[in-house]
Amino acid sequence: MKLYSTNNPSSFVDFKEAVFNSMPQDKGLYMPASIPVLDPEFIENIDQFSLPQIAFKVANHILNGAIPEADLKNIIEKAINFPAPVIQLDEKTYVLELFHGPSLAFKDFGARFMSRVMGYFMETGEKMLNVLVATSGDTGGAVALGFLGVPNTLVTILYPKGKVSAVQELQLTTNGQNIRAIEIDGTFDDCQALVKQAFTDPELNAKFRLTSANSINIARLIPQTFYYFNAYAQLKRQGKTDIVFSVPSGNFGNIGAGLLAWKMGLPVKQFIAATNSNDTVPSFFETGVYTPKPSVATLSNAMDVGNPSNWVRIMNLFKDDTEALKEIVTAYSYDDEQTRDAVNIVYDDFKYVVCPHTAIAWMAIGQYRYDTKDDTSSAVFLATAHPCKFPDMYEGEIKASITIPEQVKELLGKPILTVQLQADFDLFKQYLLEN
Repeated sequence: MKLYSTNNPSSFVDFKEAVFNSMPQDKGLYMPASIPVLDPEFIENIDQFSLPQIAFKVANHILNGAIPEADLKNIIEKAINFPAPVIQLDEKTYVLELFHGPSLAFKDFGARFMSRVMGYFMETGEKMLNVLVATSGDTGGAVALGFLGVPNTLVTILYPKGKVSAVQELQLTTNGQNIRAIEIDGTFDDCQALVKQAFTDPELNAKFRLTSANSINIARLIPQTFYYFNAYAQLKRQGKTDIVFSVPSGNFGNIGAGLLAWKMGLPVKQFIAATNSNDTVPSFFETGVYTPKPSVATLSNAMDVGNPSNWVRIMNLFKDDTEALKEIVTAYSYDDEQTRDAVNIVYDDFKYVVCPHTAIAWMAIGQYRYDTKDDTSSAVFLATAHPCKFPDMYEGEIKASITIPEQVKELLGKPILTVQLQADFDLFKQYLLEN
């Protein structure tokens, strides 16, 4: 498998280099040199395969020999060892539950696969791997658990002060061992900017072996395609193949993976990018002008991104043809009041509890159906996190109905281990050099 930088399509690296370097020095993002289309026979019979079997088939196809089949199968079996069920709410509406992994968020697919790929490529005696990751909520917990105890790695997680939930903060800050957390006095965009600047700083790169665990790393993006194929397989078993996916969107890695799956041959009628008040992409679809803006804090904190990193990948997939992109992607945004209302409506109608991110994806389905008059497609909205991670979101009967998983109960009472820094690169760089 060969990959190029979105800022330099004529320069190529192999998969291993892209995984470990994560972001090219020219500040682009790595993209596959070619996106191979899966055998139509596999798609036609996909309902006969399990999630691990689908994951192996997809990964093996796109990696194209970068990891031998037996080793790749072993990585997948260890990384993707939890379910991703599609739950039917009504005749044409389904929810894809992606929160059954260790950190209770969809990021487990990418983080667990990536950590094992890195472990596979690491050679005895190599320089310690320093993993830098910015999180708006869920990435950090998934990365922490994905890398916890992995030899010869040190993970540094940056998160915005006061802008992650209490459970999310516990998942970031109570691990110890090779996981450390830094609370940045700023926004997620500030955290992301610090990480990106570190990757292009000559002194840090001379001293450390730096890589990212954010969705800027191609090894995070590839495994997120698995659950789109698997959701299609589950619906195909029910005779449903005319499918719309509604995706909670912040840094746009999740929907970027869906579009990659579509490019690989997954039959999808439409993708809906559902955002909160951080509406950079919906505004772009409306005005034709892409204008990143400072992020604002919302109830759906993992989507509080004003300058989504993966947007450059999506535009690259479509060769900057906005009209072609808009044929397959629709975008909507919602505020906190609408999010709260949606949580209550979904519970009242279906006795189903959605997290605030998932609620936004559910709302977008209704708006898409109204706008397009599409009353035939099966609509799947992605449930990206377990509702227990947002206890302040709920009250009364809804709150009482939420089952707290054992891994969350075990976090309660653990001491929080964190370092506090201003959103200043010189201070962050000094911290890394001294620690």
